[in-house]
Amino acid sequence: MELRRVADIDLSTLTQREFHPSPAAWEDEVLYFLLVDRFDDGLERPLITAEDRGNAVGSAADADRWRDAGATWCGGNLGGIRRRLGYLARLGVTAVWISPILKQVPSQDTYHGYGTQNFLDVDPHFGTARQLRELVAEAHEHGIRVVLDVVFNHAGDVFGYEPDNRPVWMGSAYDVRGFRDADGKPTLPFASCPEAWPDGAVWPEELQRPGTFSAKGRIVNWDRYPEYLEGDFAGLKDINLGRGPIDRYQPSPALQALTRAYQYWIAFADLDGFRVDTVKHMDPGAARYFASAIHEFAQSIGKERFYLIAEITGDRAFAYRTLEEIGMDAALGLADVQDRLERVATGEADPREYFDLFRNSLQVGRESHTWFRDKVVTGYDDHDQVRKGPWKARFASDHGALTTVALALNATTLGIPCVYYGSEQLFDGAGGDDRYLREAMFGGEFGPFRSRGVHAFDESHPVYQELAKILDLRKRTQALRRGRQYLRPRSTDGVRFEPPTQRGLIPWSRIFADHEVLIAVNTDQQAAHTAWVTVDDGLHAAGDTLTCRYSTDHSLEGSFTRVERRNGKAVEITVPPAGVVIYE
Repeated sequence: MELRRVADIDLSTLTQREFHPSPAAWEDEVLYFLLVDRFDDGLERPLITAEDRGNAVGSAADADRWRDAGATWCGGNLGGIRRRLGYLARLGVTAVWISPILKQVPSQDTYHGYGTQNFLDVDPHFGTARQLRELVAEAHEHGIRVVLDVVFNHAGDVFGYEPDNRPVWMGSAYDVRGFRDADGKPTLPFASCPEAWPDGAVWPEELQRPGTFSAKGRIVNWDRYPEYLEGDFAGLKDINLGRGPIDRYQPSPALQALTRAYQYWIAFADLDGFRVDTVKHMDPGAARYFASAIHEFAQSIGKERFYLIAEITGDRAFAYRTLEEIGMDAALGLADVQDRLERVATGEADPREYFDLFRNSLQVGRESHTWFRDKVVTGYDDHDQVRKGPWKARFASDHGALTTVALALNATTLGIPCVYYGSEQLFDGAGGDDRYLREAMFGGEFGPFRSRGVHAFDESHPVYQELAKILDLRKRTQALRRGRQYLRPRSTDGVRFEPPTQRGLIPWSRIFADHEVLIAVNTDQQAAHTAWVTVDDGLHAAGDTLTCRYSTDHSLEGSFTRVERRNGKAVEITVPPAGVVIYE
């Protein structure tokens, strides 16, 4: 059915069916974030080999061709994701977060999906609405939930200023030349224009009303109020969401229309959650209105814990205050979480830098594991790395040997873990542009490792296999998903116990009810490390044993270590170089 107005949406008919239920606890889930255009295009290609690496950059002309391909559409689509669901399920993924898939401005190469022109249709580069629905249904059969990345703070570059340029925010509205036509030229009236269908202006039709857009130019100072609320994201046009204090917020007609549109997608496709883009750049009242309306609608169709993951850049104190105000469920994009996890995994930071993020503090003001367990999405690599400034690099570009350490830290510490696509294959993109973090996993013209024409879905890859084992153990062990967390003292002589330092063996425990799991990583790439590690004094008696459930040295699995009276109670463990062990 062709939808042009939200007024034509018939939710009562769409909701007359059974919907996939929400999980009992989102901290039990493992997210996998992928860019649809860069994941899989459904075409058959050979698996990449060592000889294929660098095959796209043999000459200066080839290198230019490869780089240019990364700045435009590469061809990944919904059908490609669907055929890789088995790959994700075998890895241990239980929820896939997919980049925005709604229709983009046709004249521009917004392959990332954040430049929406029609909020009621799927972009043909990605597929069709029906294919989205089929993908979600099959994902559910694989035990995988689907979280869709959504945008309502801005639309794509759907109109041109007078003159047609990108003026900077100065606090007042600029004159607008007109909505863009199918060729990208601002020739259409900046008002209701049904003749613009389907590729001109913006849709649904309700968004063509006067007052929909702030029209105040692009953001330059990303932290200056109210510039960061009212300004455009370069060419992406800011939408006026409403006005007023948070408790008396008046949503604009545009916000009401967009909320209805996203309720439609929940009902149509049976989605399980949204990752909400650019929450920092919204009025808190707008974010609260959206969260309340989406939660209520989802609950009305049986999705009691439809999850709203808010992108909130900044520190955890700001994220905590924002989540409390707006009523979304979890924060993503916290720079201190990402940076500190990465620095601890590489041995460049004191482990307390990361683990202290999850302690009780004045910023949190409640039992730490209650809040952090399901209110923070953790990870390290992502698709834009805003926190790193102009030079961006995947973790494996410099620290590939320590990737299993980083993934284990992410998977077995507090929060909802999120794996960025390609991390399990040691993707190593780096450079002065976002494109280098967005390699096409299926190959094509912009393949990983500077390749062309070969895919990287290698289930025999050592990192894929080790992560799959860790995630399987996480799935079977409640303490690894929901337990309290304690960074543990260690000792080389069994007498003097001290907090772990940045190099070498880093141990911590997860405790749930009366069950303790001990995890340790080794940031030393050259040598194994052995140490005595403190465990809970009340849960163990001298002479008890802990069993190695997982080690990157598989010969250690199934071995025992005995609890002794040292620093209360302690066990002696050995962690392989650049390795991981898990005992219980």
